[in-house]
Amino acid sequence: MKVSKKRGVQIRQAEPKGSILLEEIQPFAWSATFTHLNDTPIILMAILNILTFPDKRLRTVAQPVEQVDDNIKTLIEDMLETMYAAPGIGLAATQVNVHKRILVLDVSEDHNEPMVFINPTIKAHEGEQAYEEGCLSVPGYYESIDRFQSITVSALDREGEPFELQCDGLMSVCIQHEIDHLEGKLFVDYLSNLKKQRIKKKLLKAAP
Repeated sequence: MKVSKKRGVQIRQAEPKGSILLEEIQPFAWSATFTHLNDTPIILMAILNILTFPDKRLRTVAQPVEQVDDNIKTLIEDMLETMYAAPGIGLAATQVNVHKRILVLDVSEDHNEPMVFINPTIKAHEGEQAYEEGCLSVPGYYESIDRFQSITVSALDREGEPFELQCDGLMSVCIQHEIDHLEGKLFVDYLSNLKKQRIKKKLLKAAP
């Protein structure tokens, strides 16, 4: 992973040169770490399996979270563990086959500023920008995608409290990319059908 300057915004890059690492990894098998409290096993964290294109489950439209309970909070922690293990800077619940409107991200330089968006909605947007994007669910491929330059997004945090955020640059790109996942959309959908089918064929051929 490299960091460079592009269009005046500091971006996180992965090979090939000039590509944003939104998510890049082969699917992990599910695993967990256990401890015990009074002889009762407790799951501390889990690395979740990540679906890859053209898995049809990636096309499922996520449903709103009705209540931020302990199950949702555990899912959020597992998603963050999975994202950091990837490594990636963003992950949507759809990608781990949980069809709830949740996304996590961390675009900080030291990967120590996780953010959680539950039921995110883009309320306003301005301008346009083009970045080369990569995706955990489309491993090994990078394409230039047009996105809004700046956005205002509203959501709930991990405690269920509402907030609103204005952002641009990499964070804006990442949020838009992950919200697409919640709508059953992937960045390859912005490409020509020929290029999309070529990527699909290669990923199917490479699948174990």
